[in-house]
Amino acid sequence: MYKKILGCVGEYKKYTILTPLVMIGEVIMEILIPFVMASMIDKGILGDGGISYIVKMGALMVVMALISLNFGRMGAKFGAKAGMGFAKNLRKTMFDKVQDFSFANVDKYSTSSLITRLTTDVTNTQNAFMMIIRMAARAPVMLIGATIMAVIINRSLSVVFLVAVPLLGIALGIILVKAHPRFVAMLGLYDRMNGDVQENLTGIRVVKAFVREPQEIKKFEASADAVRKAQIFAEKLIILNGPIMQLSMYGCMIAILWFGGNMVIDGQFELGQLSSFISYISQILISLMLISMIFIMVVISRASMTRIYEVLSEEIDLTDTGADKELKVADGSIEFKNVSFSYSRDKENTTLSGANFTIKPGETIGIIGGTGSSKTTLVQLIPRLYDVLSGEILVGGRNVKDYTLEHLRSEVAMVLQKNVLFSGTIIDNLRWGNKEATKEEIMEACKAAQAHDFISAFPEGYDTWLGQGGVNVSGGQKQRLCIARALLKNPKIIILDDSTSAVDTATDKKIRDALKSKLKNTTTIIIAQRISSVSEADRVLVLDDGEVNAFDTPKALMETNAIYKEVYESQQKGA
Repeated sequence: MYKKILGCVGEYKKYTILTPLVMIGEVIMEILIPFVMASMIDKGILGDGGISYIVKMGALMVVMALISLNFGRMGAKFGAKAGMGFAKNLRKTMFDKVQDFSFANVDKYSTSSLITRLTTDVTNTQNAFMMIIRMAARAPVMLIGATIMAVIINRSLSVVFLVAVPLLGIALGIILVKAHPRFVAMLGLYDRMNGDVQENLTGIRVVKAFVREPQEIKKFEASADAVRKAQIFAEKLIILNGPIMQLSMYGCMIAILWFGGNMVIDGQFELGQLSSFISYISQILISLMLISMIFIMVVISRASMTRIYEVLSEEIDLTDTGADKELKVADGSIEFKNVSFSYSRDKENTTLSGANFTIKPGETIGIIGGTGSSKTTLVQLIPRLYDVLSGEILVGGRNVKDYTLEHLRSEVAMVLQKNVLFSGTIIDNLRWGNKEATKEEIMEACKAAQAHDFISAFPEGYDTWLGQGGVNVSGGQKQRLCIARALLKNPKIIILDDSTSAVDTATDKKIRDALKSKLKNTTTIIIAQRISSVSEADRVLVLDDGEVNAFDTPKALMETNAIYKEVYESQQKGA
């Protein structure tokens, strides 16, 4: 796990290496300063060195302090560059990984969880990384250096902190073991809270329409309070580290002042040596506190790193392995050969079972069926958004797995059931279909999708800014923009997944007529709830409970298929 995450240091290795090196330089100066100070007291103030010796030693201490300060400044600068660069690379690596996720991979994680992992978890890991590269070298070097100096000054007095260190280690070990699971639970509650926020903000219009603000506020308060309690539960164990360290530090100080003071009185110890010894003891205890803080930060971030590693190590189930990188889709023909599919990959729990049918290039195919009949599931298998459980799907006469995902999906345009637009202008959103599209091509596609008129009515026209998710256009306008975006791909297969449900029947008819004239050689698949949307299709596929019930012309289905006839008659009553 650590190797994979630390691999994101990348081009910031130089700063990662320089940071501990300059921190060691700072520590060396800090260790030498008490030694010089002891000499200044014993020889300059209490001895016969005089004022000149005091001035000389004082000047040396100032120079050493300035050198230490400069090393500290460089350590802070290099550490910040290394830490922020590491976080940038880690976020990018995670985001790139998520972009490679198949629909099945995305289904494993909630959106709020992925957002938390890309933000809070990366920040926790970044903070731990910065502390480690700055303190992991500084604290041990200070601990070892100060211990050596303290032992050199007075070996017998050094026994005091040699007793305290093991006790501190035991206390710290207990805290670390107990704290980790608490932070794991806390981050899980963060995910839930972020999920509540995302859900509320996405559906804010529904919340207001149903006057559910008080209930949503209570729901959020409950989530936030759960996070607060989890934080307190985790932190109240971690904060014990501070009092334990302080108790040890002041206990050692009292013991040293007592025993050391008596030794000074008895003439066994110089006053300057006692002063420097106290400084070294302080450095030893401070370094121990820093080491404990490092471990605590690692505990806090370990839960975050585990969650990050889960994303980075996620096995992508859709890859180009075995695909012919030069193979292109020849035409829009589609063939399902005994295709079965299960979201859980369980043969005993299939969503689609034994689908067999063939679609010729350029045909217009309608798909109807009741809710849960697997209409959307079936069409998502064509551009290989999911892989089949068994059987095979041929597009252009070849198995979809023979194509690279890029080549296959570039020839299959899909207008999903849930229409999604992105922040930016209308023309920016439309160019998702073809980034090289000219203004004339864009306008032609919008006219076919019956979107040109309402776009032209906006003061800024095609340069109108769309808010996140296209909040400033209606549902029907969204659908027409998404259809225009798909048309700009000029695909061999276009799939409209109930994508005209928010437009009136007259506009729906105009869109279908325009598609028929514009996409003469393109295979068109229309999933619809309205029978009128598929009544002019070449053939209609009827799905029932995940199985192909019938596949024939609308006229033939009216005579032979009970499901099609029932839907037709229920929708045409009173027409």
